[in-house]
Parts: sequence; structure tokens; C-alpha cells
Amino acid sequence: MDTSAVLNVGLDALILAAKLAAPMLITALVVGFAVSLFQSVTQIQEATLSFVPKAIAVGIALLVCGHWMIQEAITFTQGLFDTLPSLLAG
Repeated sequence: MDTSAVLNVGLDALILAAKLAAPMLITALVVGFAVSLFQSVTQIQEATLSFVPKAIAVGIALLVCGHWMIQEAITFTQGLFDTLPSLLAG
């Protein structure tokens, strides 16, 4: 196994991690921005007001994107297992 193969597997794993984290992170970012805009307009400074909507939105995003996320992880793992003999032999 040469260094370029290790770097390719590592890069693919990092890209997969970014793709799997993106729906929840983007959802939390958008909802957090909206809640903070609402708080600044209404001058309501309540800590739970920013946490609860983000938690609910991230849960909904997980429900919506969960099947796709699992499918991506399975595809990556199967591809890694398929290429493992060639990686170890070379």
C-alpha cells in the first residue's frame, strides 16, 4: 500500500464526513440565524429560545436526510471493502 492510496482513502473519508454532516450543520446555521434575527428584532434574550428550535430542526433534517446518509455510508464502505484486496496487494 503506497502513500497515494492511503491519502486517497483518507480524502474520500473526509469528503464523506463533510457530506454527511452538511445537512445538520446547514440546518442549524439557518435556524440559528433566523432565531437570532428574531431575538434581535424583538429584544427577547432567552437561551432556550435559540436551542430548542435548532434541536427540533436538526432532528427533522436527520429524519429527512437519514436514509440518504446511511446509503452514502454503505456505498463508501462497500467500495472500500471492494478495493481493499488491491490496496493490500499493491
